[in-house]
Amino acid sequence: MIATSLLAGSLLLAVGCGAEHNAGAVTGAATTGAGPSRPVAHTVAPRVEPSQGPRATRPQGHTVNPRKVRWLTAKPSKDGRSLRITWWSGVEPCTVLDRVSVKETSKRVTVTLWEGPSAKARNMACIAIAVQKVTTVKLKAPLGDRKVVDGAKP
Repeated sequence: MIATSLLAGSLLLAVGCGAEHNAGAVTGAATTGAGPSRPVAHTVAPRVEPSQGPRATRPQGHTVNPRKVRWLTAKPSKDGRSLRITWWSGVEPCTVLDRVSVKETSKRVTVTLWEGPSAKARNMACIAIAVQKVTTVKLKAPLGDRKVVDGAKP
């Protein structure tokens, strides 16, 4: 008896789920019965996120399999003794700045960013969202006329 009632209830549910819906009743549009109604278009204003600028970041070290990462800009300080490096990255702890290597010669300054996942990110689901980050690199000598080069570019 219980099995028959359960089977009948499941059958009603399955049939009800397959029934056609009146699109006009759902969207508020009038239907004429001559065919399917057209859905009403709704315009939604775009969501504006507040701009907070790049996230200040310091090298943390101890990442798993760090790799070179390209940067966007290298802005020298007023006295030329440091560079403010800006780049796109991922969220922490899935993407962490491991280290920054700087090679200085008389003609150029090569800055290489190294990123990787933190050891804390093991067995963790990581979302794919781009985050703009910034770090400051001190130079041994003022920049002067030297060219700044991205060490991650081929």
